[in-house]
Amino acid sequence: MNLIESVVIAFRGISANRLRSFLTMLGIVIGIGAVISLMSVGRGVEVEITARLEGLGTNLIFVRPAGRAAALTIQDAEAIADPANVPSAALVAPEISTFFDVVAGPKSVNAQILGVTPAYAEVRNIGVAEGEFITPQDERSMVALLGANVAEALFYGDSPIGEWVKINQHNFRVIGVLESRGGMDGPPREMNGPPRGMAGPGDGMMAGPDDAVMVPITTAMYQLIPQRPVSLISVQAIDANEVGPAIEQITTLLRQRHRITGDDEDSFIVIDMGDILEMATEITAILTIFLGSIAGIALLVGGIGVMNIMLVSVTERTREIGIRKAVGAKRRDILMQFLIESATLSLSGGLIGLLLGWGLSRLISGIAMSAGHPLPTVMAPDIVILAVSVTIGIGLFFGIYPAMRAARLNPIDALRYE
Repeated sequence: MNLIESVVIAFRGISANRLRSFLTMLGIVIGIGAVISLMSVGRGVEVEITARLEGLGTNLIFVRPAGRAAALTIQDAEAIADPANVPSAALVAPEISTFFDVVAGPKSVNAQILGVTPAYAEVRNIGVAEGEFITPQDERSMVALLGANVAEALFYGDSPIGEWVKINQHNFRVIGVLESRGGMDGPPREMNGPPRGMAGPGDGMMAGPDDAVMVPITTAMYQLIPQRPVSLISVQAIDANEVGPAIEQITTLLRQRHRITGDDEDSFIVIDMGDILEMATEITAILTIFLGSIAGIALLVGGIGVMNIMLVSVTERTREIGIRKAVGAKRRDILMQFLIESATLSLSGGLIGLLLGWGLSRLISGIAMSAGHPLPTVMAPDIVILAVSVTIGIGLFFGIYPAMRAARLNPIDALRYE
């Protein structure tokens, strides 16, 4: 019996017991559908995060305190901006970060307050949808830019330009609205009652501008949060090739300024976008594997179902096996026949599960987009190949025992079986 004949016989067996075959394949269908949809979500998250980080620029460097006891200052940022100290740096943008309630009339939202410099917009690749960004003339002025979500929550789509908002009992005139970056975070949480500040430090490095309010850094230092250290210093290298030299120059400079000698640990951390991208890729890869592993439990259950039904099939077809052996079929022929039947049953369920997984991934993406937060799901070829390979492997693995049991039957005993 050749391969084609075995496959034809396998399909005949599946169609002869359609309900039983369907129930057997159901575990495989659900398992593969879950694996495909969850892994496509994991890949989509990876693509989304990578795209957002790359949008900040490959030549971006972040300097932040190494711990709560450590501190960075405006003077540190000014020293880094001096070409004599760090010739590989093009632009430097320090920031101060905290959280306060932002109040406009009866509405109030809790938002991240960022004290920034005029260079911040270019360094962090942030655009203004309406109005203008902070300029050097705004130093110590009571002006603010609202993130897209903050503006929507406080003004319901009306233009907030020229309106006033209250932050920590100080009135600020709105001069602009930041371009929306989208993202996984929803709009700021509405607050009831009087505004209250939050003392958490917040480094601002990974904060989305949609949920932030930006004010001049000098205003933040002297009006909102006096004596608060710099949360983060963003440095834009001249180009991607100068990132390494810039990191070395910044490290040397800050060790001198902070009087760190010998083997003493640095009081600051310097990382670049490459490090962040690598870290994000590792995290999302682990997430994808974790999601796939959870869905794999359903595949295991489905594989046990395949083994169970194949054992039943061997029992039902004992006389058939005896007849085949009596007319000259060898053990390997019987073994291959039942292995092919098991693999065919599993593969059929896997192909249906593949379509189900594709549909679920599109549905998840559609739901996310309708909620206003695009989340592309990625059906990569390797996921499809993996799914098909796994289904065939499950059929072969869980079909080995029933096939061996069939192959070992004594032809005389098989012919006598009732």
